[in-house]
Amino acid sequence: MPESPGRRVWVHAVDKPALVLGSSQKDDVLEPTAIAEVGAEVCRRRSGGGAVLVQPGDTWIDVLIDRGDPLWDDDVSRAFHWVGHVWAATLRGLGLGDHAVHTGSLQHRDWGSVLCFAGLGPGEVTSMSTGDKVVGLSQRRTRGAARFQCLVPDRVTLEPTASLLVSDALPVGFVAADHTVGAAVDSGVLTSAFLATLHELA
Repeated sequence: MPESPGRRVWVHAVDKPALVLGSSQKDDVLEPTAIAEVGAEVCRRRSGGGAVLVQPGDTWIDVLIDRGDPLWDDDVSRAFHWVGHVWAATLRGLGLGDHAVHTGSLQHRDWGSVLCFAGLGPGEVTSMSTGDKVVGLSQRRTRGAARFQCLVPDRVTLEPTASLLVSDALPVGFVAADHTVGAAVDSGVLTSAFLATLHELA
């Protein structure tokens, strides 16, 4: 991560499936046969949280700011809030309904430590009509900069991610079919709308 990035945005294109593990997850949670069947690359992010399957059609955007930026917040949890509000405004502007920004503490910690979208962290966005989490956030920080990694799945359920992990690793009582996430909008349209909203609000 750049030491002094200024304010910048990195837009990533997903060209093949990748199962991204959280920083603390061990390789023994993986189901190698299932991973090989879907052709997913396995990689690891340096931020915490659980596994997430990133696929073509998903929207993945990183936003970087300096410590001197007005958006900066020394509180690691509160630092997410403005990002979530930009996403909520973006989705509302696209006619996708009203969305809530979670400003409380981490919820479903046990589930979220295994499957990213089964938990709910500060700044993450949920649909007010269904309660589903539609924007996942993670953060990397140095003393002088912060990088917010944002993922909006393209209408998927958690079942594909769960199927790539051994059953013993899944949270007790978790039923993947009950948790539908995603924004159901073209990634290019969503990206353009986010950039415009970011410019307007931030």
